[in-house]
Amino acid sequence: MGNFEDRKTDYTLYFITDTTYASVDEMIERVDAAIRGGAAIVQLREKDRGTREYIEIATRVHEVTKKAGVPLIIDDRLDVALAIGAEGVHVGSSDMPVDDVRRIADKVAGKDFIVGATAKTVPAALDAFKKGADYLGCGAIYPTTTHVKTTITSTDTLRDICAAVPIPVYAIGGLNADNLEVLRGIPIAGVCVVSAIMKAADPEGAAVKLLSRIREL
Repeated sequence: MGNFEDRKTDYTLYFITDTTYASVDEMIERVDAAIRGGAAIVQLREKDRGTREYIEIATRVHEVTKKAGVPLIIDDRLDVALAIGAEGVHVGSSDMPVDDVRRIADKVAGKDFIVGATAKTVPAALDAFKKGADYLGCGAIYPTTTHVKTTITSTDTLRDICAAVPIPVYAIGGLNADNLEVLRGIPIAGVCVVSAIMKAADPEGAAVKLLSRIREL
């Protein structure tokens, strides 16, 4: 299993990209800005790209994240993650099963490879943990404007998931600096954001504000 928990980095702010309403060049600029503002982990999400194009984009993004010492997580595609030497992959309920991802990644990339999984219920969270997930993304806390199908997850469920598993749990879904109060007191590891940075007029400033607000909670 990857050593996500053991790393000395503060992974409080987790930035997920979206080129639905931005060019690849602009997205990469926002990755750089988000990292300058405090994002310490980046996930590249390109659900509608072919394999070759996904690899080309991922290679460019990885150049930015490697320079900053920030892990790059590839959404859905273990093959793309392994092809470019990314630090990890994130899988959902319709993607490759977590245990298969863990088994292949351990053989090809080594034990430090990060495997993240989506979990919307306590049973799903426990299953992902037992199969080798290093962290969980839980949500959507609020409706989102991204083109990803989501189901609203209550904060009670989020709290129960945090209590059920010993690995980091991230809240995700429609979160921004102005609506994080609902997370107060819930022992999450951090927050994943998409639009709050991708759509921000000042992405670096948005990241700074988000990180400060999350830490207040």
